[in-house]
Amino acid sequence: MSIAGPDQPSASVSPVGVPAVTKAVIPAAGLGTRFLPATKAQPKEMLPVVDRPAIQYVVEEAVRAGIDDILIITGRDKRSLEDHFDRNFELEHVLQSRGKDEEYAEVVELAELAAIHYVRQGEPLGLGHAVSVARKHVGDNPFVVMLGDEFMAEDSGLLEGMIKAYGELTASVIALMEVPEVDISRYGCAAVDPVHDNLVRIREIVEKPAAADAPSNLAVMGRYVLTPEIFDELDRVKPGVGGEIQLTDAIATLLARQEVFGFTFTGGRYDTGQMLDYLKVIVEIAADRTDLGPDFRAFLRDFTANLDR
Repeated sequence: MSIAGPDQPSASVSPVGVPAVTKAVIPAAGLGTRFLPATKAQPKEMLPVVDRPAIQYVVEEAVRAGIDDILIITGRDKRSLEDHFDRNFELEHVLQSRGKDEEYAEVVELAELAAIHYVRQGEPLGLGHAVSVARKHVGDNPFVVMLGDEFMAEDSGLLEGMIKAYGELTASVIALMEVPEVDISRYGCAAVDPVHDNLVRIREIVEKPAAADAPSNLAVMGRYVLTPEIFDELDRVKPGVGGEIQLTDAIATLLARQEVFGFTFTGGRYDTGQMLDYLKVIVEIAADRTDLGPDFRAFLRDFTANLDR
């Protein structure tokens, strides 16, 4: 199946009568066991990617797409997430008194990115359960779900394109990307019919199928634009893979009541959820930075050359 990359559409005003997508839910209540012992006392979402935590990239991605109301789903020992996006007057005073104007402006801006709220998921019962606790905050509005350990490049246009598609269709839109067949069991997986450009109509969606049972090699990635009816499906759905409430399973039952679309893309995704992927992200972003890139790329060339000796 050949899939074109996103054409980087800009966010647009929703048609008259279609609610604008201005709310995002970021589940960040997981235990981060893949990164122990580093995550024993800090959330995995706060692990640094060069000079900022992974979740900051996610929040900035949401803001670029026009989101101004963000709910972060947290759990025990996640207080540092709240502190990161809050004002720190002592630090600000020190930076100002030392003439560190750029650093001062940067830390103040963090608290002004968007209206950021927090609610705890009492038990880690799965992604679907984490999304369900956002119901009171979201209400009857469409909303975005963004996984807290993956984010998109600034010029990807993915979330903007998904929100634009929702405005045209008034239907849920799920991010999809082709992956090797051997990897499909790590993801939700969708069978689709083409519509146009990056847009496909989802016929079937399953959570983490065995490669032999997968309906395609189109994997569900961590970006969703959802209608509020998903909450009713989450209330009804039974525990699935891993004994958890799966968001994919709720989307599968939503298909019986509403059309659900996929938005396909090919690149620009950074995944920090796996150890090796996390290391790759740090290298890619550092190498691409204008301030760090030249020296870091020179170091990498020397380092890799010595590995072959």
